[in-house]
Amino acid sequence: MHHKTTIQAELAAFLRNEGMTINQFAGVSGVNSGTLSSIINGNRPIAMQQLDRITSGMGLAEGAFYELYIDECVIHSTPDWRRLGPFLHRCAELNKLECIRQVVLIIMDNITYAPVLFDTAEQFYGQGNYQAAALLYEGVADSEKYQHSERLALCQYRLFTIRVGQDREADFRAATRFEYFVERLDESDQLGALQQLADVYLSLQYWDKVWLLAEELYRKTAIQYEIKHHKVRKQKELKEPPKPLCFYILYAYWLQSVVCDGRGEYERALHYVTLYAEMDWIVEDSEEVRQIKEYFSSQAIVNTYLFRLMCGDLEVLHNYVEYIGTGGTGLLPGMLKAVQAANRFHWNVDELIGRFLPQVEQEWSPPGYDKPGAELPDNYAELLYELAGYYLRAGEQEQGFRYVFKSLEASAELGSETCVIRCVRLFEQYRPQASAAQQEDYKKLINKVQTAHARRHIAPAGKL
Repeated sequence: MHHKTTIQAELAAFLRNEGMTINQFAGVSGVNSGTLSSIINGNRPIAMQQLDRITSGMGLAEGAFYELYIDECVIHSTPDWRRLGPFLHRCAELNKLECIRQVVLIIMDNITYAPVLFDTAEQFYGQGNYQAAALLYEGVADSEKYQHSERLALCQYRLFTIRVGQDREADFRAATRFEYFVERLDESDQLGALQQLADVYLSLQYWDKVWLLAEELYRKTAIQYEIKHHKVRKQKELKEPPKPLCFYILYAYWLQSVVCDGRGEYERALHYVTLYAEMDWIVEDSEEVRQIKEYFSSQAIVNTYLFRLMCGDLEVLHNYVEYIGTGGTGLLPGMLKAVQAANRFHWNVDELIGRFLPQVEQEWSPPGYDKPGAELPDNYAELLYELAGYYLRAGEQEQGFRYVFKSLEASAELGSETCVIRCVRLFEQYRPQASAAQQEDYKKLINKVQTAHARRHIAPAGKL
């Protein structure tokens, strides 16, 4: 197909080559013969449904004429949303993202398209068509970048939720881009946004940032809670947030306990556990609220055990182990904390390791996690590191070095530079006890880690 051809010319050529009349093709395509005649003669613009039927009638792949459609109906004529809207929906259905990108670039010179493009993006987002939605959100955000609008903030919020979850660096970039726009959101949307931002920074272990976001989440939610449930002052009906207000208050306390845990402030962490364990103040009563209360009650139980354990209270180890075994907490994070406490206080937890480690390794060691959609969890490398330290300090060098190497491999795969550095320090501390073969294995592994690091920091062509 030549670049300067037209859909009308392609259709006319097809009819000549096939020896078909307009009436015959009307029967094949389902498009009225009068409409076909007007289209071929250039007297009538092509509607989206007509274009798809003509394409099918010609035996071509779906979307074969979409690039030409952009040229004819967007570039060389005044865009009509009655045609553009259905066209964008079809492009999204067929994953023709480049066509969407072209349309957005062309029409966003006219900012009057911003509202309908945003509404279309919201439809795509609601349908789970995130890449198509992102192109529209980006176009609207770019056109309104100098305006202090809630729509701009919502675009940035949606783009943030679409971009997170790729890798640590992408998550950090997405969070820092979006953070500036939180205050421009509707008050109820701010709560979910603050929670999601805190979750991203939590995964990155940016403790100070998580703490500030948790404080802000609590402050904003407490104000809304007072207004809604205690009628402090007359207020217009507030838009409901995604979850009941009590959830965000409890979640803010939970975040603060996790930050204290990350900083090693276990006594202080216990204080925040008591705050989300105490729920007498909650006035809401629904099935969702009951589930929220059950969830945080469960968290309070296991984290009380956990933080007492990390404070050196060996008496709770048995209860903590049993709680892990009954599914009261995730097996992997539960084991990680138990081994950390053992290393901190020089406890023997061989029984716990023997009971639970085979299950963890079966799930997360290759080929256990080598299945569609499976991703290695961040704390798996950390558990392997703690096991390495546990065995090396116990004088079990063979086991210890094996876990150093496994942790290095997992850290490289996850892109966790912090864990790589910790593994290197641990190996160097015990290097005199390593055999020549182990030192050679370590050297080869470090080379692989450095290569993986270099690859990760080379930006792909066309990317910033």
